[in-house]
Amino acid sequence: MTATLDVPRQRPSERLWSVADAAAFLGVPAKTLYQWRYQETGPPSHRVGRYVRYVPDEVHAWVQAQP
Repeated sequence: MTATLDVPRQRPSERLWSVADAAAFLGVPAKTLYQWRYQETGPPSHRVGRYVRYVPDEVHAWVQAQP
């Protein structure tokens, strides 16, 4: 009998966005997101290991909060 792993499937809303995903959603170049991150003016971002990731709900909230 082979053992199967129960790997929970993520719903699309639970998946973290890469820089490319967030840039595509916002319609800006990835370089702009990196600049905003450095200047601390863009949507909240998180370092996961060596990668930068975005929580979709936080990006949506950031967009709504923009004047």
